[in-house]
Amino acid sequence: MGGEEPSRVAARAPRSGPLVPAARRPPAACAAAGPADDLPDGLLVADRDARVVVFNAAAVRMTGTTAESALGGDFRDVLPLHDADGRDWWKFLAPYDGLSTRTRHPERVLFLPDGTELLVTAGYRRDRTGRVERFTVCLRDAVQRARRERDRADLVSTVAHELRSPLTSVKGFTATLLAKWHRFNDDQKRVMLETVNSDADRVTRLITELLDVSRIEAGRLEMRRQVVDLPAAVRKVLAGRVAAGDPEDRFRFEVRGALPDLWLDPDKIDQILGNLIENAVRHGAGTVTIVVEPTAHEEGAAVSVRDEGEGIPPEAAQRVFRRFWRGPGGNRRGGTGLGLYIVKGLVEAHGGGIAVRRAPGGGAEFRFTVPAGAPDHAG
Repeated sequence: MGGEEPSRVAARAPRSGPLVPAARRPPAACAAAGPADDLPDGLLVADRDARVVVFNAAAVRMTGTTAESALGGDFRDVLPLHDADGRDWWKFLAPYDGLSTRTRHPERVLFLPDGTELLVTAGYRRDRTGRVERFTVCLRDAVQRARRERDRADLVSTVAHELRSPLTSVKGFTATLLAKWHRFNDDQKRVMLETVNSDADRVTRLITELLDVSRIEAGRLEMRRQVVDLPAAVRKVLAGRVAAGDPEDRFRFEVRGALPDLWLDPDKIDQILGNLIENAVRHGAGTVTIVVEPTAHEEGAAVSVRDEGEGIPPEAAQRVFRRFWRGPGGNRRGGTGLGLYIVKGLVEAHGGGIAVRRAPGGGAEFRFTVPAGAPDHAG
């Protein structure tokens, strides 16, 4: 934010006269924040005399300074900011005395006197002579950025952990087979190759999940909607589970009532159902029950996936759809912790919702809804 040396800038902009307290200034000079109070970011606007004319509700919340005491005050007194080296940022920057060609300053981490960390950007509006007419400062809470950075660190850690195990296995078995091929019989070779194949599938699944997470967070999910027979989609997923070795009597499927036409993305619906049923089989116990029924006002369909296991503690119900949630104990055998996060993103991309509660049989019940009706552009 600016590149001038501190020794070359003036400490204060010249003032055109004594400041008038906000309560005694003309109404036009003490404009209320108005629509600016609707902004999620803090906003401070100073006039050509460095007096604060806008100080919105978010700025009040972030700084602890009331709008009444801020309006009319010199902005450098209202918003004293220091950099990480403890320098008074406004003395260093000299907004009103610096280069007349400056138009804005990129986002920078700065600190209030009490140590509160803020992300600060600033911009200028100048008259024809280059003099500052308005100086605008935007503030953001640095806590959200810190949380995103921690999330990125968690993602890198998870990816590193999840990739290390299967890749070590693939490398080890491949190297062993290449070096000692003739020492193993056919059954031993088959076991090794099946392990390599399974671990390669695991890596592929992880990469697919990471791509889904990226698309969900960026809002770039592509929906290819068409009329989907939801009960048929459930039956297909269950048939796949049975073919993969799950006992057929582990599942019970019910359809209750006639369903409206559902315009859905069939691949994403298969992914939603597959993840929820996989979650019930892996983490639950007893019979897994899937119920498909119209919603209360027949404006869509609801799908419930229930198990008879220990269920999810009520205090954890709000966290199950977060990235990397693994339940009590944080057991990594359950996968990456991304499955339910992806399910929630896919359901919401359809315009539906998902929630978890205690099932009638005592386990967990995941229930999601999808709306009926044709989209504007069916693809």
